[in-house]
Amino acid sequence: MPAPLKRSGLQNEVISLYRQCFRAAREKPVETRPRFHAFIRKEFKQHNIKRSDFATIEYMLRKGRKQFDTYSQKGVKDVHV
Repeated sequence: MPAPLKRSGLQNEVISLYRQCFRAAREKPVETRPRFHAFIRKEFKQHNIKRSDFATIEYMLRKGRKQFDTYSQKGVKDVHV
């Protein structure tokens, strides 16, 4: 069995934010969850950033956390993709 891959701190932060977004989507109404899931996937996949571009990754993490804070509020019931 091969050894597990070591991830950098930034990789762990990106994965953590991705998981947090899906956990927050569980708190949304059942009928809108698929749109939240599609929105989350689209936001994470739309940027083609090189792994070595640390400044851009850090910027996108900050931007993603702000979006997470906005969309995870109780008053937000739906999102459009």
